[in-house]
Amino acid sequence: MSHDMPDDSNGTVNLPIVAGARGEALRFEEPVKLKGRKRFLQSLQRISSSPSLTRMGRVPSSGYRTGGKASMSCVSLASSSSTYGHGHGNSYSSQTSVGFSTAPTSVVTTPGPDAQTSDFRSRIRIVNSNPAGQSALTASLPTDVRSAPRARQLPSTSGATAFTEDYFSKPVLRTVPKRSQRTLDFWGEMPYEVRIHILQSLEPWELVRCSAVSKSWQKMCFDGQLWTHIETQDYYRDISSTSLVKIMTTAGPFVRNLNLRGCVQLWERWTTHGRAISDACRNLQYFSLEGCHIDRSSVHHFLLRNTRLVHINFCGVQAVNNSAMKIVAQGCPQLEYLDVSWCNHLDTQGLHKIVQSCPKLKELKASETRGWNDKAFVQDLFERNTLERLVIAHSDINDEGLEILLHGTDPEIDPLTDRAIVPPRNFRHLNFSRCHQLNDKGIKCLAHNVPKLAGLQVSHIITLTDDAFKDLFEDTPLLTHLDMEEIEDITNSILQNLAQSPCAPILQHLNISYCENLGDTGMLPIIKACHQLRTVDMDNTRVSDLILTEAAAQIRIRDQTTPPPPLPPGRPAWLPRRPKVALHLTVYDCQNVTWTGIREIMSRNTEPNRFLVISLKCFYGYQDTVNEHMKRIRYGKIESAQRLERKWAEYMIANEEAGAGGAGARRRRRRAREAAMVHADEEEGGPRGGRRRARSGGCVVM
Repeated sequence: MSHDMPDDSNGTVNLPIVAGARGEALRFEEPVKLKGRKRFLQSLQRISSSPSLTRMGRVPSSGYRTGGKASMSCVSLASSSSTYGHGHGNSYSSQTSVGFSTAPTSVVTTPGPDAQTSDFRSRIRIVNSNPAGQSALTASLPTDVRSAPRARQLPSTSGATAFTEDYFSKPVLRTVPKRSQRTLDFWGEMPYEVRIHILQSLEPWELVRCSAVSKSWQKMCFDGQLWTHIETQDYYRDISSTSLVKIMTTAGPFVRNLNLRGCVQLWERWTTHGRAISDACRNLQYFSLEGCHIDRSSVHHFLLRNTRLVHINFCGVQAVNNSAMKIVAQGCPQLEYLDVSWCNHLDTQGLHKIVQSCPKLKELKASETRGWNDKAFVQDLFERNTLERLVIAHSDINDEGLEILLHGTDPEIDPLTDRAIVPPRNFRHLNFSRCHQLNDKGIKCLAHNVPKLAGLQVSHIITLTDDAFKDLFEDTPLLTHLDMEEIEDITNSILQNLAQSPCAPILQHLNISYCENLGDTGMLPIIKACHQLRTVDMDNTRVSDLILTEAAAQIRIRDQTTPPPPLPPGRPAWLPRRPKVALHLTVYDCQNVTWTGIREIMSRNTEPNRFLVISLKCFYGYQDTVNEHMKRIRYGKIESAQRLERKWAEYMIANEEAGAGGAGARRRRRRAREAAMVHADEEEGGPRGGRRRARSGGCVVM
């Protein structure tokens, strides 16, 4: 028996070899306490396998239950001096012997192969001894043993049966760790292009509010793809100058339409950020600075850096002068629309350069500009013949300048008709309002030269008479808008000629306000002949209730002959259709219009199954009742509107009776007061709770 205990490199101590019953050697292995790196690696090996034991529900080994510090990996079959052996009691009663004899020598009572004396709770490992004559070796734990079956019968070397039952040989059940429930970041995982497409549905002020969510949202909300059109006219009061500057500088290369109408809060920003904004916005096509307080250098920078401008609106910008027009003429050959109205530092000298360099110019608005009597400038406009809309209200044009604009200089005259033989003009809309130097001679030049004319505004030219329009209406079959406000010398005959002209069936807007010589004689043919009328302004004229009654009858006929429009998507067919306003009448300050004509309009509007109604603006004492009546009609409350109209009529009748003299005046006044209270209650929605609200009449001082 050898007593050497060599140290193995794996960290185990070789115990004495004891001879078995057949002369075979058995070896004890006692793990010792390791130090340093070996101890750390052994601890990791045990920790890595211990959770599997807990999940498998295995009973711990008896060596651990006894409270010992060491772990038994081998069992001696011969020596009683082993550290794990017992020196007393039966050899089969030892807890660690597992049914094998612990006597010094083999006896015949050693259990045979068929003895079922194995205790699977202990950790047993049989180490085969080396052949005789070889040096003793130690058996370390191989890695392939860990994946061995749970119990495997080994060939018997000493006549006894042994089982591999080490916890490293247990099959490890690899359980997939339970994943935590994954929260779906729907917005974060969405493609960036889709998010931008969704944000395009928001209003600009909503994008500015969303930019305060986070840095990523701020980056998305100020993406240039969302700001190709910057229209501030709807929210310029609610957006700060800082946000506007950031939008323009961040999204500048993407901006095509920049409308800064009314953004007076940028006044201080133009001096500090004007050059940066103009450098960023280099691809503008539509540019509007209407009503902005901007310095002249910023305007010039914008015009110099944007050569593809098609639409320019500088209405009311005092910084615009002839130098700005020179820059536009040199760098914007594609210009089609120009509005320089109310620019006091601009005259036709700058506009002349625009006309010469911009052959595609179609609309020119230059109200209150000087120099329209310049023959060279007007002759260039005549030769270009590209303008379709010309607005020169409050200008200094006279009859000679207008004649050159329409006929040119020294035109050829037809001897039979005494007309100038010139190509027809392309004007569609002309505005000569408040051009006080014009007379009948200049307006007559429009006849036979503007066949495409659809809108004509000659209001507040007090020198015009019927002769100016006698031949004009015959040669303008496309005329839809006519404004003759405050032309005092025209009479009813001009309206009769208009009713018989080719443009009467398509006339939509007519303004004859403050034409005190016009009355029922001229307006009655207009109401009957013009079936497409939408707006008629007749305030301060001599029209009477007859015109209102005829207008109500014509709209009733139009309602019966016009098929109703299709229902909007999503609206069920059983819901009643809300009426639509087909005609707007303005008759305030008309002395011949009484409450009877107003009631006729209200009564016609409340007829059943009406789709087209009349909107009325009348005497201020009746206007509140008319507005409440129309509101109920538009909301589909026809019965309520009928009740209001009836109560108002009773009040008006009682009020007229109360003003009559004779017997019973006191009783009539009392009835008038009661009718007034009933009408007031109905106008406010009816008495609440069966009681009328007290009315003191208000404070005398207030």
